[in-house]
Amino acid sequence: MNGFNHYHLSILHYQLNMRLITGFLKLVRLPNLIFIALTQVLFQYCIFRPLYNGGVLVDDDRHFIFLMLASVLIAAAGYVINDYFDINIDEVNKPERMVVDKVISRRWAIAWHFMLSFSGLVLTFFALGSFRDKWYLLLANVFCVNLLWFYSTNFKKSLLTGNIVISLLTAWTILIIFFSKVTWHDALGGSFTNQHKFFRLALVYAGFAFIISLIREAIKDMEDMAGDTRYGCRTMPIVWGVNAAKVYTAVWIVILIASLAAIQVYSLQFRWWWPVLFSIILIIVPLVYILFSLRKATVQADFHRLSSQTKLVMLTGILSMAFFYFYL
Repeated sequence: MNGFNHYHLSILHYQLNMRLITGFLKLVRLPNLIFIALTQVLFQYCIFRPLYNGGVLVDDDRHFIFLMLASVLIAAAGYVINDYFDINIDEVNKPERMVVDKVISRRWAIAWHFMLSFSGLVLTFFALGSFRDKWYLLLANVFCVNLLWFYSTNFKKSLLTGNIVISLLTAWTILIIFFSKVTWHDALGGSFTNQHKFFRLALVYAGFAFIISLIREAIKDMEDMAGDTRYGCRTMPIVWGVNAAKVYTAVWIVILIASLAAIQVYSLQFRWWWPVLFSIILIIVPLVYILFSLRKATVQADFHRLSSQTKLVMLTGILSMAFFYFYL
């Protein structure tokens, strides 16, 4: 009998632990963290490395890994604190996806936020430790930690401010890798042409990340109107109305489509057939579909579907970096 009770308790203990682990991974948005890591890995190994092949500094991989892990941990801390302050809103918008107060207590959520943020800053310090001229990147990540806190407490409830903050932070996942390299040119021995290409590609992908995030955040605001309205948020669809929010989103989609189309036309002179075909089929065409679907969207499920589709376009856009491994 005692053996049976011990076995039963072991099963319950295992189930509790699995529930906590699953809840934690859900809280930190594991798929999003993988997306951040993938973005930085592709930028490092498909753009930076081919451009500076043979001229990479010693320990570059170690510094990159520290910087990538720092970005992931700081982002995870941001997701935790966002859910901590969004408990009431999430009870209305997505009660089935709540973790804080249901699986993980508020006290542990705030503790995890500080532990993850601190770990991210420590890793940033180690990543830049031997490069004293990069001190500003540590300050930038300190600023990101604080920005994520104030986003959760204030900015996300304000008109446009929260959307711009998240879009800038999304672009920063690429720019931090770029800025960690830009003063290495003398040591790398890279030509002016390679430096120029590196800058343009960083600008293109950071710009893409910024605009696609603006689009997705606006769509999410329309999706989350019910809870946001109840708790006094002043997001775009609440202040301006859904139709005005749709027009704003559509304008950014058109700007993004036009910019991407211009880049494809430019790329044709280099005979980059496969990247152009990939971009048209898996980035531009889906954006056109989202643009037309946006006009007909009316209920929460419609906006949720558009948000998911926009996230897929973000993924295919970032995956397009892989082509540069073969073309640079």
